[in-house]
Amino acid sequence: EIKMKILGITGSSGSGKTTLSDILRKKDIEVIDCDKVAKELTVPNTAYMESIIKTFGKEILKSDGNLDRKKLGALIYKDKVALEKLNNLTFKYVVEETLLKLIALKEAGKKLACIDAPLLFEAGLDKKCNYIIAVIAKEEIKIDRICKRDNVSETVAIQRLNIQKSDEFFKEKADFVVENNFKSTKELESIVEKILEEIKI
Repeated sequence: EIKMKILGITGSSGSGKTTLSDILRKKDIEVIDCDKVAKELTVPNTAYMESIIKTFGKEILKSDGNLDRKKLGALIYKDKVALEKLNNLTFKYVVEETLLKLIALKEAGKKLACIDAPLLFEAGLDKKCNYIIAVIAKEEIKIDRICKRDNVSETVAIQRLNIQKSDEFFKEKADFVVENNFKSTKELESIVEKILEEIKI
């Protein structure tokens, strides 16, 4: 039986995890994006959504019954307890869904699957991984990327980074550390190549 290897990708906002994941996807390697899984699960009537409403109340909903991400975001970035509550719900449902996706990839005969998760360690998904890549970047680069990507102010970007783990935390726990301060993806592509060679894919 071919054993599927699992590669974890983690790091804080703006570090460039998505860019790295996209490079892997271009090489026909499956990447499960846990943020995307969470978004797919936050639609009306899912167990995840119901538990969010139960925890935070109906005021976090838009008039059409969908989640108001801005409202929820504002709430959790100011309040550590609220953030923890949301994370615990997310871990439960998103981890379940991620594991189902991994099983499907294994059954499809994939030799490598990747999990892109900012909260890889907190969710316990690191235990499923054979290797972990930490993507880090200079603080000012991360702030700039968050502002551009989410169209938010520098203050909001800094606020977000402040409630996340530091690059040091990721560096200590990873097998590979990728410092992504690059403007273009060329350098990043060659680093990804080297990592794949090293893990013999």
